Parts: sequence; structure tokens; C-alpha cells
Amino acid sequence: MNFVSTRGGGDPVSFSEAFANGLAPDGGLYVPKNLPLLPSDLLVDEALPYPALAWDILRLFDDDHDTDDLIDLVDRSYGEFSDSISAPLQQLSQNLFVLELFHGPTLAFKDFGLQLVGNLFEEQIARTGESINVLGATSGDTGSAAIHGLMGKEGVNVFILYPKGKISNLQERQMTCTGAKNIFPIPIEGTFDDAQAIVKELMSDLEFKEKAKLSAVNSINIVRVLAQAIYYVHAYMQLPQENRDNINFVVPTGNFGNIFAGWMIHQMGLPVDQFTVATNKNDILYRLFNTGTYEPDTVSPSHAPSMDIQVASNFERFLYYHNEKDAGKTAKSMEKLKKDGSVKIPNFNASNFAVTHSTDEDIIANIKRVKEDYGYVVDPHTACGFQDLPEDKTNIVLATAHPAKFPDVIKKAIGETPTADELDALKKKRQKTYAVDATPKAVREFIEKNSA
Repeated sequence: MNFVSTRGGGDPVSFSEAFANGLAPDGGLYVPKNLPLLPSDLLVDEALPYPALAWDILRLFDDDHDTDDLIDLVDRSYGEFSDSISAPLQQLSQNLFVLELFHGPTLAFKDFGLQLVGNLFEEQIARTGESINVLGATSGDTGSAAIHGLMGKEGVNVFILYPKGKISNLQERQMTCTGAKNIFPIPIEGTFDDAQAIVKELMSDLEFKEKAKLSAVNSINIVRVLAQAIYYVHAYMQLPQENRDNINFVVPTGNFGNIFAGWMIHQMGLPVDQFTVATNKNDILYRLFNTGTYEPDTVSPSHAPSMDIQVASNFERFLYYHNEKDAGKTAKSMEKLKKDGSVKIPNFNASNFAVTHSTDEDIIANIKRVKEDYGYVVDPHTACGFQDLPEDKTNIVLATAHPAKFPDVIKKAIGETPTADELDALKKKRQKTYAVDATPKAVREFIEKNSA
């Protein structure tokens, strides 16, 4: 399997090269050159064990690891998940389900991609003998999942930028209380979009990227997206037969990576009728799907902080396919966006998608309603997925994080404070952060001084 840039620059690369590079040399994002079809015997009546399903799907993209090596990578990646099937599907009513994606080590859906990414980095270092420096930006959960996957590993240092004061206390503690010498959490003044812009600029500086041996953990790395596609199939395989028509996956969405993973696996043969893009009040995607214009606005802090994003990086991948894989047209759109601050998408077709947005008041109301109606507690991001659900479909809401990560909002909504032992233990640990100015130059100099 070869991977190409959404902007058309450079030669096609292998799975391992796309993974190691993160961002393509021309600033584009890697996508599979051709999407393979799911094996005809994969969508069986009963769910496969999650590692077995992961191997079946990843082997369609990864030509670089032999069977035994890929099995080992998958087993190590999902061995720490607390639930025996990793992503259980909970039925709340006749046509309403919740896909629980918070049974990994950091209690968030990012674990599905970043546990695999961490083990792939470790394998890469052992194979090449070269140390690497991993750079990422987070709006909350990506950083902690990346850190957990890489802390203490030989030959790798991890630099994670996050918006100071704009993620939950427990999300921050998951990044800053590890005690690992190879972890560098960097709170910056600004928003996630500011942090992501710094990461993209440094990853696009090819001379520095090569010198510092930089690699990416954000969902600009295609392996993150491929790994997240797996649990859509896993959800389908857990559905009762009578619920396998008119399926609507409802995805709380900020950076568009999670929902793009589902759309991509749908293009490979997973029978899905609709995807609902569930946004919070930072609703650039809601506006895009209603107007056809992609126009970032000012980020406004919300009860769902991991979705406080106005530049949805992964939309470029969807735009590439919308443009019928015309990389030149995609590059022109991204250039116009950078120059003008907005871009109109010609003939924008979103027939597979619906879109909702939730205010902070909606989030509180949805948490309360789900608890009252179903006896089930959802975190603030998942709560966005319960906004304006269609009644004529089988709705599968992706539960993106454990509610205990956001105790203040949950208590405000239902008067309860959910807990998790892993998070309670963090409250007794000392935090360690690194003060760096929010500029590419300052971050570059910090990485140079602390490289692996």
C-alpha cells in the first residue's frame, strides 16, 4: 500500500514512511493512494476479538510488517484496555446505542490510535537505531494518550503543546504528573489552534524536521486515523441483526479526524447510512456543512474543551476525496484558506452527513436528560452527540471520554461526581511543566536543547 499527499507533492511512500514523516513534505496530509475494500467475510454475525479485527484491517494498509510482527504490535497496543472487548456497545433503547471508547489507559478514544503509534515508534527506533523527538498539540486527550504510549521508552522524547488553562484539570494532570524524564508538557498562551499552528510550521520546516528527527502524534499522522477506523467496524459487528439498517454514527467532532476515520471505512464497504458531525459552540464544521464555506472564527472556551477548535486539520483529507483526489485543486483551496482566512468549497456535497451543534446549556441539558431517561452518565463531549438525534435511524453515539475526566460539568448537570481510580491517584502527584513562549522559534529552540 502506498500513501500520497493531499497536495500532490513528493513520491508515494510506504506505510512506515508515512507514519515516520507525519506531515508530507509539501505540507499536505498523507492518504492511501487507493482505498482497499473490506474482506467480504469480515462483517460476520458475531464480533471478533478487538486485536483480531485490528489485524484484519491494518494489514490492508501495512505492507511493511510481517504477520507475526503486526500481531505483536496489535496485542501490545490493546493489552492494557480494561474491557475485554475494548470498545463495548451499550444499548440504551430500541434504536439508540453508545460505543464506549474510554476503556484505554487514559480513558479517552485517543488511546486506540496512540497506543499503536507508541509501539510503532518503539519498533522504528529499534529497527533504525535512531532516536526521535515526537511533537504534538492537544486540546486535552491527545496529549495524555500520546504521553502514556511513549513515557519511559528509550530513544524518544515527547513534546506536547496545550492551551494553558483551557483543558480540564484532570486532563492536564494526566500529562504533567508522569514523572517520566522523556516527557515535556508545554502549556502555551493561546488556543489549541495556536498550538497546532506551531506544530505544523515546525513539521513543515524540512531542514529542522530532519535535524531534530521530528515525528507527529496528532491526527495529521495517518496511522492515527487508520487505527480509529477499526472501532466503527467493531461497533457494527456488535449490533443486533434488526438494527443493521439505516445506521447513523454520531461523532463528537473538533478536528474531524475521528469522523473521517468512520467515513473512510464506510467508503471501504462498511454499510452506514449517515454520519452526524456533532459540534459544540465552536462550530466551524456546522457552518461549513450548512454554507459550503470553511471559515475559522475565534475559539470560545466551552464545557467540551477538547472540541474547542476552529481549524479542523483533517478536513483537508475529506476535501481531497471531495475533489475526486485532485491534489492540485486541494492544494489551491488550502493556499486560499491560508491567504484569505476562508475558502468556499465549490459543489460541496455532504449527502452522507448531518450536523448538529450544542451550546454549553445544551450540554448540561443533554447530560441531565440521558441520565434521567436511560440511567447513563456521559461526558460533556459525548453529550453533544445526543443533540437532535433522528428518530428514524439506528443511532450509535461515540462516547469519546470517561465522564470522570470532567467532574465539575457532570456535577453541575446531575449533582453527581463520577470517579475513576486512575484519575484519583493523579490528584496526589506533583505536576511538572515547561514554560516556553508560544512561537515556533521558542519551541524550536526548546526542542533543540532537550532532544533525545
